[in-house]
Amino acid sequence: MTAGAMTAETMTAETMTADAMTAETMTAEMITAEPAVAAGVAGGAGQPAGRPGAAARTVAGYLDHLAVERGSSANTLSSYRRDLRRYLRYLSEQGIDSLAEVQAATVSGFLAALREGDRDHPALSAASAARAVVAVRGLHKFGYADGQLAADVAREVKPPAPPRRLPKAISVEDVERLLDAADFDQTPLSVRDRALLEVLYGTGARISEAVGLDVDDLDVTGRSVLLRGKGGKQRLIPLGSFAAKALSAYLVRVRPELVRQGRGTPKVFLNSRGGPLSRQSAWTVLRGAADKAGLGTDLSPHTLRHSFATHLMEGGADVRVVQELLGHASVTTTQIYTLVTVDQLREVYTVAHPRARART
Repeated sequence: MTAGAMTAETMTAETMTADAMTAETMTAEMITAEPAVAAGVAGGAGQPAGRPGAAARTVAGYLDHLAVERGSSANTLSSYRRDLRRYLRYLSEQGIDSLAEVQAATVSGFLAALREGDRDHPALSAASAARAVVAVRGLHKFGYADGQLAADVAREVKPPAPPRRLPKAISVEDVERLLDAADFDQTPLSVRDRALLEVLYGTGARISEAVGLDVDDLDVTGRSVLLRGKGGKQRLIPLGSFAAKALSAYLVRVRPELVRQGRGTPKVFLNSRGGPLSRQSAWTVLRGAADKAGLGTDLSPHTLRHSFATHLMEGGADVRVVQELLGHASVTTTQIYTLVTVDQLREVYTVAHPRARART
């Protein structure tokens, strides 16, 4: 091997080593981020302040596991990183230098601290505290499965149950007003907007599922659409006649022109530059249509998903069918929509049952 080649190889190895060290340091800094944490848990007993300790390395490994092996979204990773940073700070304040020292009571104390708040953090709602505890439970489970911890002590701590809130839905009449407002002026982009909203309401798709659609996922003639949900799970959903008509108009009249503005993409819904439509832009489309329809601007894409499920239940659909259409892993999640239709059931019962009303 020539001296030049040896030098190049040596330089490459040194560069790779430096990059790895930099990545480790950056990960630790992203997790700890605060001097109190870096000097405590992140430093570890007998380690210089600021050097990534065992707890911080376990968190970094867990986040890598979520990103690479579990395929968690950027939003999920951001939330978990924030919650686990707060957890490391809490452990530091308790004088705990290693996750191996944590007991179930420690995790329970962290949960109590989240609910009570402090001078630097407001008290968290049950839902937000539950999310943080889920992150901590996942961390300890990962550490135990990876052989870093002798026991999974966090499994004993249950996340607080958030109050059950009924999903917000709008009436069929309001849905029709919303859809009509979307393409009121019949411009190319308004035709796209109508197609997008028809798909959201007609299939119950999540916003990420709708903007993630590829052209090959559509069978407009056969009236079906393939949605890719959480965890990469796929489900084939029927496409109603109104949604199919709106999609056909968009695909034939508008999308070819938008494609010419960009570099080519298989995505169904495109922006004015020919690139894939983002989630944020889809939100803007919905808010604009809601404002034109006089429905206010607090509607979200999930409102159409809730309306889809509620209107199916009101029409007599079986809860397990709705579960499949929504892509819920458990029917328990879907059953909340049965609560929405109680008023309608009561009205039907009052009219139909011979002993439902007092005799006059």
